[in-house]
Amino acid sequence: MRGSLRATERKLRIRGGVWEGERGGGEGGGGYWSVNTPSDAMWSPPTRVWKAAVCCLLLLQTFLHTSTGLNVCMSGSAASCEECLMIHPSCAWCAQEDFGRGHTLTSRCDIVANLHKRGCQSRYVEYLTNSITVQQNMPLSSKGSGLTQQDVVQIRPQRIALSLRPGEQTWFGLQVRQVEDYPVDLYYLMDLSLSMKDDLDTIRNLGTKLALEMGKLTSNFRLGFGSFVDKNMSPFSYTAPKYQENPCNGYKLFPNCVPTFGFRHILSLTDKVDRFNEEVQKQMVSRNRDAPEGGFDAILQAAVCKDEIGWRKEAYHLLVFATDDVPHLALDGRLGGLVQPHDGRCHLDNNEYSASTRLDYPSLALLGEKLAENNIFLIFAVTKRLYVIYKNFTALIPGTTVEILDQDSKNVIQLIVAAYNNIRSKVELTVWDQPEDLSLSFTATCQDGEPLPGLRKCADLKIGDTVSFNVSVEARSCPLRGTDHSFTIKPVGFKDRLQVAVEYQCECGCARAAQINSTICSSIGTYKCGSCQCEPGYLGTRCECQEGEASSIHLGACREAESKQACSGRGECSCNQCLCYESEFGKFYGSFCQCDDFSCARHKGVLCSGHGECHCGECKCHAGYIGDNCNCSTETASCIADNGQMCSGRGNCVCGRCQCTHPGAFGDTCEKCPTCPDACDTKRECIECRLFNSGKISDNQTCQRLCKDKIITVETLKTDVPGAVLCLYKTDNDCVMKFTYSEHASGLSVLTALTESECGGGPDALMVLLAVVGSILLVGVVLLGVWKLVITIHDRQEFSRFQNARSRARYEMASNPLYKQPVSSSFGETDVFDKPYNGGVH
Repeated sequence: MRGSLRATERKLRIRGGVWEGERGGGEGGGGYWSVNTPSDAMWSPPTRVWKAAVCCLLLLQTFLHTSTGLNVCMSGSAASCEECLMIHPSCAWCAQEDFGRGHTLTSRCDIVANLHKRGCQSRYVEYLTNSITVQQNMPLSSKGSGLTQQDVVQIRPQRIALSLRPGEQTWFGLQVRQVEDYPVDLYYLMDLSLSMKDDLDTIRNLGTKLALEMGKLTSNFRLGFGSFVDKNMSPFSYTAPKYQENPCNGYKLFPNCVPTFGFRHILSLTDKVDRFNEEVQKQMVSRNRDAPEGGFDAILQAAVCKDEIGWRKEAYHLLVFATDDVPHLALDGRLGGLVQPHDGRCHLDNNEYSASTRLDYPSLALLGEKLAENNIFLIFAVTKRLYVIYKNFTALIPGTTVEILDQDSKNVIQLIVAAYNNIRSKVELTVWDQPEDLSLSFTATCQDGEPLPGLRKCADLKIGDTVSFNVSVEARSCPLRGTDHSFTIKPVGFKDRLQVAVEYQCECGCARAAQINSTICSSIGTYKCGSCQCEPGYLGTRCECQEGEASSIHLGACREAESKQACSGRGECSCNQCLCYESEFGKFYGSFCQCDDFSCARHKGVLCSGHGECHCGECKCHAGYIGDNCNCSTETASCIADNGQMCSGRGNCVCGRCQCTHPGAFGDTCEKCPTCPDACDTKRECIECRLFNSGKISDNQTCQRLCKDKIITVETLKTDVPGAVLCLYKTDNDCVMKFTYSEHASGLSVLTALTESECGGGPDALMVLLAVVGSILLVGVVLLGVWKLVITIHDRQEFSRFQNARSRARYEMASNPLYKQPVSSSFGETDVFDKPYNGGVH
């Protein structure tokens, strides 16, 4: 791309966002449209899906115009071609002289199909459409180092021209790819107040180690160094004479230090890391009076003093800001009598900030503007207690990240590498110099290939990944005649950009043949585009009437219906036309003065929420807004959670805000949900990476981005805390880790975890052996006891049966005559023999 630009010109017509070539036949634009699509490398499949969707919407729009009876083109008060085309993108004007005889002037303004049906020839139909010209479209590069500066391309296309008709949306696409092995310039800006003494000792050999680590990411790395304290004036510093040379005078813990200074540039960017070590080893800390530091002064000077710092145009610019306290902000300088705002310019004199005691501290807006202008990524390296404060700053300064710095800066190398990987893992678009009358909306297509309307950034990317964006553009009005505008779309921190030139289509082609004081217009008007534009005081299709003339014949033409008032009671009927009254609230217009531009829905007292135009009782919303009163934004960037999911996968994005649908979920992006089934699993990853530097998200440097919860470590975990959820998981070494997850009323998520996981002791072999033998003996004794018990019970049962049997035997013997004892009687011998035998028993 050296020398003259080899611009690839592609003329592309757009109708409602559809790429087209020459329009085919058919009336009313209802014919075919031949599609000439650019190369697939530039326009992704989701883009074609979008274009098809837009086609359907346009067909639906045309159907509504013709079937519901509401014709937005004829409801307007267009008396000229230009006014007609401003009413709605579907409106066209017929410039044919004999068209619409006997009708009002507004009958020339209609949709194309109706004009053709009513006899207007195609060559007289004025109908403007949007067009895009791709002027420069160099292919994307894949590698950074080894190429000349002009050869590295990270955005495609590089230059386009838009020709826009007001009110009609147009879409164009762009692609962004971060190339591999891109040069990196890193400027280390360090707080040298007294509290950072131990940090200074830690980084004295930082250069060599940092160059070694960064060498794994890029083959072209340069390093620079600067320092800051605060303004050397009261009340920010000690100003008494005894403190001028040594602000630490009388301070017992550290009695010697250098004089206070605002910002000092020490080493320009260089690839000689030994020089970095040498300069750092020479540094000494200083001392200021109040807690906040003058760091924002230093950041601004490091950003705008490009030549002194040595920023290369073709390199990533990283500015590492290391501190342990909060910064002074704009207006703080008034405490010291500094009323002059910062001018945003470089004020380095002999490598030291010379306007420190003359200009106020810079504002966040000025800081963000200068960092963006110079393509600088700002990395806040701050202690843990300041994380939330600086995290809030990142929301106000694009391209800024914050990392937690150890008290003695031991983790500074890991911090820088993590921040660099985080920066390279996302692409975010910004718009510069956007004209006020242009509406822009974005749709991102990231690695998953799904279009995300309202989003202009992609995250969790790998170096070399290509992402696509569709940009919707709509001109809301026409600027002054001959005025052209332009704007720039630029990824944050990139030198590459897409330049967009904008031309407004606000004039009809037939206007070039206008005839002043034409005889067609009774010589008192200008014949233009088939109609007469009469001089003041004259009316009629041929300027044949004067204002004030009226008759019953004319009044009939001024009524929308027989039962309605002439000119809807909002105007006077003059020469077959309605002259609408003026209103302090707005404008009456239409063929019968039936429309106005102030009777539309409002939001908080603002007509159409300030994001649309009121047309005949209906809000016509600007691009990026929908709803009856245009109060609903289609932007979804605010709904994207830190994990990259829309509303954390627990809700829907409605009007730019998350509506949580999962029971128990809450928060700006539904990220808080203690009762969700996956709450413990999600927080487990944060416990692993934050406390033990392990787990899934410790390797890809996303721990700090995804895990912002407050983590408290305790020796004994209380599980009876109200509202806290107890979580347990098994570690890799078969231990059990316990922690509780709770949400405080302040909105802060708190994880309370054990200092160490609970692990059981190793088994004792002797104890195991004794336990086994004892168990066997015990089982044997128990079995013997059971056997003895069973035998005893059995014997007793047998003995009981024996006793019972014996008792029965005795009873039977006693009652049976056979077992009775014999009875003996003594008789005399004589008597026995003398008596006869009678069968008795002896």
